[in-house]
Amino acid sequence: MSDGKKVKESVKTPEKEERRCGVLLHPTSFPSPFGIGDLGLEARSVLTRLAQAGVTLWQVLPLGPTGYGDSPYSSRSAFAGNEYLIDLRSIEGVDDIEFPSDRGSHSEPADYGRVYSEKLVCLKKAAEKFLDNHSEDGCFAEFCKKNAFWLDDYALFQVLVTEFGDSRWFLWKKDIRDRKPETVKKYLLKYGRQVAVYKALQYFFFTQWNELHLFANSIGIKIVGDIPIFVAADSVDAWTHRKLLKIGKNGRQTAQAGVPPDAFSTTGQLWGNPVYNWKEHEKDNFKWWRQRLDAALSLTDYVRIDHFRGFESYWEVPSKYETAENGKWKKGPGMKLVKYFPQDRVFAEDLGVITPQVCKLLSDSGLAGIKVMQFAFEFGADGFRAANPYLPHNYNENCVAYTGTHDNETSRGWFNGLSEQYRDVIRRYLQCPDSDVVWQMMRVLLASRAKFVIIPLQDILGLGNEARMNAPSTVGTFNWSWRFNPEDLKDWMIGRLHDMNVLYSRI
Repeated sequence: MSDGKKVKESVKTPEKEERRCGVLLHPTSFPSPFGIGDLGLEARSVLTRLAQAGVTLWQVLPLGPTGYGDSPYSSRSAFAGNEYLIDLRSIEGVDDIEFPSDRGSHSEPADYGRVYSEKLVCLKKAAEKFLDNHSEDGCFAEFCKKNAFWLDDYALFQVLVTEFGDSRWFLWKKDIRDRKPETVKKYLLKYGRQVAVYKALQYFFFTQWNELHLFANSIGIKIVGDIPIFVAADSVDAWTHRKLLKIGKNGRQTAQAGVPPDAFSTTGQLWGNPVYNWKEHEKDNFKWWRQRLDAALSLTDYVRIDHFRGFESYWEVPSKYETAENGKWKKGPGMKLVKYFPQDRVFAEDLGVITPQVCKLLSDSGLAGIKVMQFAFEFGADGFRAANPYLPHNYNENCVAYTGTHDNETSRGWFNGLSEQYRDVIRRYLQCPDSDVVWQMMRVLLASRAKFVIIPLQDILGLGNEARMNAPSTVGTFNWSWRFNPEDLKDWMIGRLHDMNVLYSRI
């Protein structure tokens, strides 16, 4: 873990890095049986194909266990792994477990309801067998010991969610809601076996993830992780670290996070996450945040920090309001925390309401920001704005460029939905017909000065909005469910992307 003595070292100017091309693809989108992508053979097959295209970065979304809404940005834990991603077939001793006879298509949209009712049941049976046959397993014991600071609470929390039929811990019985020691002990005694099952599931996840990480590195691919700035209200983190959040004695939030009204929403966005009590974090030099960052960097080679502007100031809305209109900007921790983010392994999602103060914090930190090409084309009173910072000819080296992100439309869907005025200037900027717009977006990004270029797989495949990963501020079966058919990744796509990476020195 970082400490104050290493602050000066962490903010040194990083050495010039290799230019890299990456693909944005969450593991849930891999083709595989059991209703959702996993960390098994199909993942290795897809990564091998991408490596042939000169791809040397693989960006994932947050890897934590999801709850209501299935969003990886609303995880039940900031430290645990998503059990749904475990490859059942790779677990020792599962041969006699009865798997669902109808496993469905390997590439149909993720079916989270089915995953919960069928796959998770099989996973728990596999964990039971593991505990019966490997109770003295030294690696498992070491894993539990090393991760006890989060694992013990997480395993109990998941069991209690089942016990009470609700992840909203603030609605639980008062004694367990408030974590009275004698009550916690009572539940641990009552549900010891179930708690051990969740620990075994976490052992499966981290074992398989580490093996996949090593495989990716062995074929030249480094992994980019993702850290959401806030934790979920119904998370184990909120239950166990109430003093670090603006949560009252009754377990209810006194304030919630969001963003103010803007051109996209007249009432703003009310995310509902509890906001941090930053004064409490400062008392131990942001120990929880440093643990969180260390945990993320132990899983991946780089990490993207979501909603970076919130470290400078964030939009806080009193809990009594149901929209974000009545919030206020509150100061974040700034460099007091950001100084612990290593420049050579962390970059910042610096989108949103970006003020001179946010720009200064990013500059002082030395972290790379991100550029999204879908935001690049705009008109002012004097016509097309060629100085837009998201246009590739305006990039500097210290940035990470995207055609679009997991929250955007696919680039094909975005372009098709634009007015003729916008489509015309895009065609002229890219010097191509409509049919080749998406590939030319990729090309000009790869040719730019940006050190990293990351492309959603949907754009390489040329898919429309039927393949969109998420539509912000909506909840439904559409979000987070996209999976792809590996047959759609054609040899010509691999070849064309490889040629571009060679031409623009990204291999």
